[in-house]
Amino acid sequence: MQQTPTLPQQRQLPQTLPMPEARNPGIDLDMDWVRSVQANRSAIERRAASLGTRRSVKKDHQAAWLLKAITCIDLTTLAGDDTEGRVRRLCAKARQPVRPDLLAALGMPGITVGAVCVYHEMVPAAVQALAGSGIPVAAVSTGFPAGLSPFHLRLAEIGESVTAGAQEIDIVISRRHVLTGNWQALYDEMRQMRAACGDAHVKAILATGELGSLRNVARASLVCMMAGADFIKTSTGKEAVNATLPVSLVMIRAIRDYHERTGIRIGYKPAGGISKAKDALVYLSLMKEELGTRWMQPDLFRFGASSLLGDIERQLEHHVTGAYSAAWRHPLA
Repeated sequence: MQQTPTLPQQRQLPQTLPMPEARNPGIDLDMDWVRSVQANRSAIERRAASLGTRRSVKKDHQAAWLLKAITCIDLTTLAGDDTEGRVRRLCAKARQPVRPDLLAALGMPGITVGAVCVYHEMVPAAVQALAGSGIPVAAVSTGFPAGLSPFHLRLAEIGESVTAGAQEIDIVISRRHVLTGNWQALYDEMRQMRAACGDAHVKAILATGELGSLRNVARASLVCMMAGADFIKTSTGKEAVNATLPVSLVMIRAIRDYHERTGIRIGYKPAGGISKAKDALVYLSLMKEELGTRWMQPDLFRFGASSLLGDIERQLEHHVTGAYSAAWRHPLA
C-alpha cells in the first residue's frame, strides 16, 4: 500500500459518492482478445503470496481500513433454513453494523454495509426491513448455486427478483461453457441475463473453483464484462474452493485491462471463506495496489460475507478499548 488512509476529517459516508459510475453497456465479443489472454500461474501465486507479508497497517490507519471494509460488505444469508425473522435481524445489523458507542468513539456514526444479499424468497422481507436506509437488496438468482435449471426459468427468476425490489442481481454462469471453451454461448447467456436485470446491477458469479485453470478464470472474466456484467464475483460460497488471492489477482487484472481498453470500470466481489479482519485488509490492499483508490468504494468493490463483520467489530472494539471481547458480544443476527 503506497498510502495509508487515516480516519477521515469530513464525515461523508463512502456510500454517497458525488458521481456514480456509468453502468457497463458491454461490447461486441472480441475472440482475438479472449484467445490472447493467458495466465502465468507461478508469477500470479508469487505476487499473491507477497500481499500479506510486505506491508501492514496499524492503529488509526487499520481502524480506517476496517471501517472502509464494513461499507463494502454484502451482508449475506443463504441458508436453507432462512426465515423472515432472520432476514429482518440481518437487515437491522446492516443498518447498525457496529455498536453505536464504538462508532462514536471512532467519529463515524451512521456507517452501514454495502448491501444485504438473500435468496429471492426473502427479497420482500429485506426490502421492507431496509426501507429508507439507502442499503440495496441483492438477490442470488439463475438457479443459484449450480445454475443448471432451464434457461427460460433462470431469466424469469431474475425478473421476479427485480419486481420484488432487488436492486442488484447475483447471477451464476454456466460453467460448462467455460470448460468447453464455448465463449460465444457464455457471451450470449450473459447478455440475456444482463437485459433481464433491467435497471438492477448484475454481478456475474464465475464459480472459479470449478473452472479448471487460472486462464479459464481470466477468459471467463473478460467475456462476462464484454457481455455487460457490472461486477464479476469469484464464487457462490458453496464450492469446495471459493475466493483466493491468486484468483482475485487474475480477475482484478482482467478488470484493469477492460478499463484500459473501454474506459468502463467494472466492480469486483470476492465471496466465500473471507471471515477475518486481516483477510479484509489484504483484499483492500490488493485493490489499492492493482486498481487504485477509486476501486475501494462500495460501488466497485464488495465482500460477500457474513462472519467477517463480527471479527471486524471485535478488532474495532480492541482499537477503542485496548481489550478483545468475546465473539458472542457482537452477534450478526
